[in-house]
Amino acid sequence: MGRWLRWTAAAAAALLVAGCGGSSDGGGGRSDGKATGTAPPSASRSSAPAASADLPASLTSQHLDWHRCEATGDAKAPGDDWRCATLKVPLDWAEPGGATIGLALIRARATGGDRLGSLLFNFGGPGGSGVDTMPYYAALASALRERYDLVSWDPRGVSRSEGIRCRGDREIAAAEDVDATPDTPAEEKAYFEDSTAFGRSCRKAAGRLLAHVSTTDTARDMDLMRQVLGDNRMHYFGISYGTELGGVYAHLFPKRVGRLILDAVVDPTADTVGHAENQTRGFQRALDDYLKSTGQDPEQGTRKIADLLKRIDAEPLRTSSGRRLTQTLAVTGIVLPLYSESRWPRLTAALESAEKGDGSRLLALADDYNERDSSGHYGTTSHSQRAISCLDDRQRPTVAETKRRLAEFERISPVFGDFLGWDSAGWCHGWPVPGQFDTPEVGAPGAAPVLVVGNTGDPATPYEGARRMADELGRGVGVELTWKGEGHGAYGRGSDCVDSAVNAYLLKGTVPKDGTVCS
Repeated sequence: MGRWLRWTAAAAAALLVAGCGGSSDGGGGRSDGKATGTAPPSASRSSAPAASADLPASLTSQHLDWHRCEATGDAKAPGDDWRCATLKVPLDWAEPGGATIGLALIRARATGGDRLGSLLFNFGGPGGSGVDTMPYYAALASALRERYDLVSWDPRGVSRSEGIRCRGDREIAAAEDVDATPDTPAEEKAYFEDSTAFGRSCRKAAGRLLAHVSTTDTARDMDLMRQVLGDNRMHYFGISYGTELGGVYAHLFPKRVGRLILDAVVDPTADTVGHAENQTRGFQRALDDYLKSTGQDPEQGTRKIADLLKRIDAEPLRTSSGRRLTQTLAVTGIVLPLYSESRWPRLTAALESAEKGDGSRLLALADDYNERDSSGHYGTTSHSQRAISCLDDRQRPTVAETKRRLAEFERISPVFGDFLGWDSAGWCHGWPVPGQFDTPEVGAPGAAPVLVVGNTGDPATPYEGARRMADELGRGVGVELTWKGEGHGAYGRGSDCVDSAVNAYLLKGTVPKDGTVCS
């Protein structure tokens, strides 16, 4: 199964709650990988989902205890409309009668009288907390709440649902000094040793859970969730990585598909290197659009930023905090504002300061992405993301293979290519659990129409993935809607055309014509 790269989870969550007073901290969950029950789980993946009739009544008939949500970590408790509960699911879906883990759920009841059921949201990552994000996103989805209970959850291995934390704050901070674009044998050795050490610490922290946090496991959790919530069909809104999860669900349970929206779509045909190349193109495309908006020639502007990064690689910049802005942190700081056009002015100010020798503004952007607060505490979204994506991904590009491809990555983007080229080999290097797939299975013959929404300016999930997802879902199933816009995602970003089409589909069942374009 194609791995999902690091530049998705934290940035998407941070942007969803921007301006709403929320926290994007993905921490707060248990990190010991403990599970209830006594049966030892199998280390292998179940080849087929257990049918509902095969699941024990302790799972299918469980009663959810909805109660007032509590504040966790830096995240504030949501308002009175929201209630939280814990859903019990099998640790290992190959042994549904064995050990179980608890998934944290959040829900707000429908406000209207003509309720259609529950609408589940996954906001991406993998690794993003739905419990933290849902109350803030609900302002964008107020029209949908008239007929749906709005529901989200922390997937297995995320935050409150047995959240995986692989390193402490000091270790995370120290790892920021590791050069993610190694130029010497010593830097290369340090880079891959750090990757291997991260995997070992995840194994120690998560225990046997580490082999059971795949996208397929979460899709099966979703179907049990659907059943316990009392819905005959799955109504679902997936964003970013959530689109891949939605596609996998449709493949496993095509007859249970109700109304599915996939927004900011992952390319299901891309393997590990393909995802890295897609994101390299996507971020460069967004950078070009940003540079044009500031009156700069994209080629010249790109070269200027690439030269700045080379200088930072040779000599990290000073900052007002006393910390150093490394090349890796600088690239991360450039990435974050490309997720949303509203943040482009912050990028301009940060780049201007960096050119003058002050890395403070770029460091602040990188800290936002890395979930680092003013006290030096880091969130753990990237820990969960790495655990899930490396379990999904069977491919492990070698150092030699990566080096052969670096020139092509750099040709695509002198700013992002080097980083994402090395990342394709380093992210899961030495991971202690074997991966499961090269690319995800999303074909869903016989399923109801699935609305696939692509944004031509999306940096993290480039537009081409929407058409490929629609094609892979199958004829008569995948229906593509295009928005000629900027930023990550389309719904709720200012297009009345997109919002009206999505609302009509979810609220009335009206399916737009495949290939509809919103400008």
